[in-house]
Amino acid sequence: MSQQEILSVLSDYKKTCAEKYGILELGVFGSVARNEATALSDVDICIKMKTPDAFALVHIKEDIEKLMQKHVDIVRIREKMNPFLKNKLEKEALYV
Repeated sequence: MSQQEILSVLSDYKKTCAEKYGILELGVFGSVARNEATALSDVDICIKMKTPDAFALVHIKEDIEKLMQKHVDIVRIREKMNPFLKNKLEKEALYV
């Protein structure tokens, strides 16, 4: 999948499921955001939710993996997080 296709899938997913899961922000980072992804690359997703919910994150991950037919890693955006990762998200994340 191209970067645009991935962003389109995420945009549609956010429109459909934002209320159900309390999704405030949804985006990609890593190789997809840098437009360096290969067929073997996973999709790194960042998400900000109204209320942290581990079960919802599992469902979101599974839903998006089914839609993309790719492995997905999800990072929850929060106030207190690894400074290196937070800086990386601020620099390269693309949000839908």
